[in-house]
Amino acid sequence: MTHLRVGAVAMAGLAAVVTPASAELNIDISQGTVQPLPIAIPDFVGGGDTAQLGRDIAGVVSADLKRSGLFATLDPASFIDRAINPNALPNFQNWRVINAQALVTGAITRAPDGRLQADFRLWDVFAGQQLTGQQFFTTPENWRRVAHIIADAIYERLTGEKGYFDTRIVFVDESGPKSARVKRLAIMDQDGANVRYLTKGQDLVLTPRFSPTTQEITYMSFGNSDPRVYLLNIETGQREVVGNFPNMTFSPRFSPDGQRVVMSLEQGGNANIYAMDLRSRATTRLTDAAAIDTSPSYSPDGARIVFESDRGGNQQLYVMSAGGGPAQRISFGQGRYSTPVWSPRGDLIAFTKQMGGRFAIGVMRPDGSGERILTEGYHNEGPTWAPNGRVIMFFRETGGQTGGPQLWSVDLTGRNELRIPTPSFGSDPAWSPLLN
Repeated sequence: MTHLRVGAVAMAGLAAVVTPASAELNIDISQGTVQPLPIAIPDFVGGGDTAQLGRDIAGVVSADLKRSGLFATLDPASFIDRAINPNALPNFQNWRVINAQALVTGAITRAPDGRLQADFRLWDVFAGQQLTGQQFFTTPENWRRVAHIIADAIYERLTGEKGYFDTRIVFVDESGPKSARVKRLAIMDQDGANVRYLTKGQDLVLTPRFSPTTQEITYMSFGNSDPRVYLLNIETGQREVVGNFPNMTFSPRFSPDGQRVVMSLEQGGNANIYAMDLRSRATTRLTDAAAIDTSPSYSPDGARIVFESDRGGNQQLYVMSAGGGPAQRISFGQGRYSTPVWSPRGDLIAFTKQMGGRFAIGVMRPDGSGERILTEGYHNEGPTWAPNGRVIMFFRETGGQTGGPQLWSVDLTGRNELRIPTPSFGSDPAWSPLLN
């Protein structure tokens, strides 16, 4: 785990004009349509070997905020002022002229012990006030993470909700021809940077899932044709077998407290939902239906489980108590519903919907109301939520002999759809909790 020391920036000398409590600049992201906020992010000031880092950090902050769809990052070519000293009051008139509503200033210096010191401030241009300011110390190789944390701080101050930029994605990297695809477990920053491989590709790997409480993942691996479920510590590389499940139909998902996993096991032609205590390895059967019950996912409070089942004749979504018992059907639209995942906010359930030869990613409320399709195409599947519950990542299959899966994201408006770069093909994404 990368350690960062974070503290508030001291502003002695500017206290008379800085009154964060009175600043009014914000974005209401509860609206169905959000007009992106114009924000200016000039290069962070740096000297000598930190000059390029200042440019790089400002670039990553800008890219993070732009990808969210909530911010319109202004072209640096339009700036009247360029590299701005964050310890001095900006000339706000020069930023009002280009219609910047928010301004980010920053500086990168090298501390005596060799670490980087990063300072930034966020300003309300029209009010002429500081909204927030922080300071970070870290090693030079962790500069990208500093940039993501700064972007999160800006996002939170202007939207009132946690950001999602200081996070990672674990996914299945797929390379080679379609007839002999090599699948390796990989991890990267949420923007596609810093890709690292977690497995070597000798065994088939499927459906990685993040723990909500630790830097651990669970995933399925097929070695010698026998499916096993593993727990892998991302930081140490330590791996342990959770169990051998020859009849497993879907990889486990963690409970919100990280102490249990819920999974689907097939027996006698039917598949039922089971929960396993990770300390005792004891399993508890939660459903007992003459059907295929699979793809279970806990609600964020751990009280309920959503899953897919064909008990009504075709694949639909059901919700039951986390301890098992009667299940309530929540999907009633046309087509088949699968891979439900509960939002970290608890307000929505994401799903895959297949109808008319096309696959869609959508959301609905936990009672089944308010169903909305966010994106559809030839083959979309495997939704996973950003930790703030505002963005969904999934994979989209492209056809043809040279085609394969690619990672995409879409926000809850359905208007901000982006491809996430990976070294080769990528599938089965899983979003980590915030790292900081």
